[in-house]
Order: sequence, then C-alpha cells, then structure tokens
Amino acid sequence: MMSIDGFEVPLHRALTEPILLGGAPRTLAIVNGTVAAALGLGLQMWSAGIVLWLVGHSVAVFAAKRDPDFASVLARHLRQKGELSC
Repeated sequence: MMSIDGFEVPLHRALTEPILLGGAPRTLAIVNGTVAAALGLGLQMWSAGIVLWLVGHSVAVFAAKRDPDFASVLARHLRQKGELSC
C-alpha cells in the first residue's frame, strides 16, 4: 500500500485499547467494588460483600475476555430492546 506524505499519523496503542481495571471494564469494576464495599462496610455483611465482589468481578473479567466492550453493548441492547424485533 502506498503512503502519501501528510496523510499518515502515528497512533499510540493506548488510544485504541479498552480501559480495563483488573481485567474488567473500568466503570463496571468501580460500580461492583462500590456496591460490594457498601454491603460489607455499611451493612456489616463482610462475607456477602466479598462474595458479591468476587463473583461480579469474575463474571466481568470472563465477559471482557470475549468482548472488551460488552458493557456498552449490553447497555445499548437494553436501551433499544423493542426497536429491532422481527
């Protein structure tokens, strides 16, 4: 492929990769950790908070390995549920 001067820009890899936190999408990991901390610290249910965090984070990491943008795709699917029904 021929390169034309002035029409090629170097692109840093960080601009194209998804932002993950511990292998899970950043926003989902923060929400999951916040809810688990509220359950563990606020309601004094330590074991339930740890289990909720462990299960939630594990599911998010598993889903992110298959598709790093699964959270935004799921949100869009839930928002447009009846639009594309046959």
